[in-house]
Amino acid sequence: MSVFRRYWKAALLAVFAAAPLAPQAQDTVRSLDEVEVSTQRAPATMRTAVPTQVMDIEKIEAQGALQLSDAIKQMAGVTLKDYGGVGGLKTVSARGLGTQFSTLTIDGVAVDNSQNGQVDLGRYLLGNAAFVSLSQGQQQDELLSARAYAAGNVISLVSSEPRFFLAERTNLKVGMELGSFNMLSPSMLWEQKWSKRLKSSLWVNYLRSDGNYPFTLYYTTDHQGQTSRERRHHSAMRMLTADGSLFYTIARNNTLTAKLHYMRGMHQLPGPVQLYNQEPSAENTREEVALVQCKWRVERDNWKTQLLAKAQQTWDFYEDSAASTATGYLHNEYLQREAYLSGSAVWKATEWLDVNASVDGASNWLNSNLQQRYAVQRSSLLSVVDVRLHDKKFEARAHLLSTLMRDRVDDLDTTPLYRRFSPYASIMYIFGKGTTLRYFYKETYRAPNFSELYFFTMPRDLRPECARQHNIGVTHTAEQWGVTLDAYYNRVTDKIIAIPTQNMFLWSMQNIGKAEILGVDATTDFHFSLFTFHLNYSYQHAVDRSDRNSKSYGHQIAYTPRHSGGATLRWESRWVNLGASAMVVGERYYRMQNSDATRLPAYCDLGLSADHKFDLRWGTMTVQVQVLNLLDTQYEVVRSYPMMGRNYRLKISYEL
Repeated sequence: MSVFRRYWKAALLAVFAAAPLAPQAQDTVRSLDEVEVSTQRAPATMRTAVPTQVMDIEKIEAQGALQLSDAIKQMAGVTLKDYGGVGGLKTVSARGLGTQFSTLTIDGVAVDNSQNGQVDLGRYLLGNAAFVSLSQGQQQDELLSARAYAAGNVISLVSSEPRFFLAERTNLKVGMELGSFNMLSPSMLWEQKWSKRLKSSLWVNYLRSDGNYPFTLYYTTDHQGQTSRERRHHSAMRMLTADGSLFYTIARNNTLTAKLHYMRGMHQLPGPVQLYNQEPSAENTREEVALVQCKWRVERDNWKTQLLAKAQQTWDFYEDSAASTATGYLHNEYLQREAYLSGSAVWKATEWLDVNASVDGASNWLNSNLQQRYAVQRSSLLSVVDVRLHDKKFEARAHLLSTLMRDRVDDLDTTPLYRRFSPYASIMYIFGKGTTLRYFYKETYRAPNFSELYFFTMPRDLRPECARQHNIGVTHTAEQWGVTLDAYYNRVTDKIIAIPTQNMFLWSMQNIGKAEILGVDATTDFHFSLFTFHLNYSYQHAVDRSDRNSKSYGHQIAYTPRHSGGATLRWESRWVNLGASAMVVGERYYRMQNSDATRLPAYCDLGLSADHKFDLRWGTMTVQVQVLNLLDTQYEVVRSYPMMGRNYRLKISYEL
């Protein structure tokens, strides 16, 4: 605990030291050109029945966030697993529920990975984002898909919609980001207004990094003994992303949008760092994702409706040229296809009663070059009815979600059938002008993924995991500041645990896991003159309740810190904008059995930034300089995967 306090003091001192005294504000008169009004609005964070955190485009650009993981890790209640470097795998667990209870939506359409249920947040970039939000329990928006209702928590990435001054038809923005260890990221955003009703945007980015950063290898678990200076090898990455969108206004409050997304990447896997064994890894992955999705939305006085459709193909390739097999070479290929359709509607029956309904249907196919059970298909049908009672100061909401899933496997006579009804209820009351009291309860149902059922495992009749979430919280807003405080209790039952059998390639999957999570999330925001300040803190008592006779019973869940938090400070002036950020993570354990030998030390990651916008004759140019991990802290988020020390980034963008 003392180590954690010292880190917090260092973080706060560094944040406040980065901000010089602000000059006195001067009254100025500016003439603004007329601009189209966008319908995009970030979710509410204060007067809402569920805890919601938002990072809009201004914050994204101010903090220099490159990947989706850069934005999410700054939010309360989030545990990010990061395998190091720009190209390392990055997955998130919110409030101790586990990675697979988090759902990522892009422009309202859920991202699905039926193979292993994990979405790598490092594969999604923020160059064309309007905002990123994290909602615990569920989003409070209207016209949600049934998949969004079914999630334990939702990460929402919303793409920016083009906006034009009335006399303009084209927006063009080009950028270049350079960083340590040969990081290079050129990008281009082209927005075009073809007619009064039709607009388009095209965003292209190329990201590369050698990832050969130095690190300190500790010979003891307490990081107090002998060390040596090493360097990461075989950790280069290359990724090309192209994202095109069309925005068509059919009539007033009747819109159609379409998105085409393509990503192709190559990642070298450096492997874990092992003492006295620094042999370079020979593992590589390649992936290719292509998807097209459409959204049709109609709004009238008493009702709204929305239709979503998506088709996606994902190809993954893994190879290990040094594998200890008969041929000395191992390669696995997976091909996933998905067809998805969602319809939702909301009917405003009276001024105080809304009725929502949503139905999702999807088919997922997975083919592999593996010999055992290589072709799998899952058909799913999700439907929900949601009732909302509300007035100016009160809101009560409840829904019932129906889940039906069926698998088909080539060489199995019988395949699993999953069905479940999952309830949700929330209540919110507003006291006075700025205080809100809220509570919600939710059950979340997660069916086993394909890897747990069919690949590298002995087939079992696995039961789906079930999470029960309780949250009670209060928010308060004033003219220049706001604060939120939420306490929660989560219980996960029938947790799927993998147990090796004859060897490490054949596993038995069993429903023996249980976990209880008791936690607190707190955030506060201040806005004073030219200053903005944000602070968040999380406490998680996440313990194993699987087996009373187990040595890990009652121990903290692996990689879940009891204490974590962060702070950001920004000072803006006409000369230069300065920012500082701090992320503090307390002690964790990398195994379910907690001991001194499995403890990971606490760490503090500090960053500084400076940026300025230059008004040129034919546009504007923005220059931003960042110093990340300012104190050159040597730490590991995942055991044996050291993170980068001090590194630098320079970003230059020109907007015409």
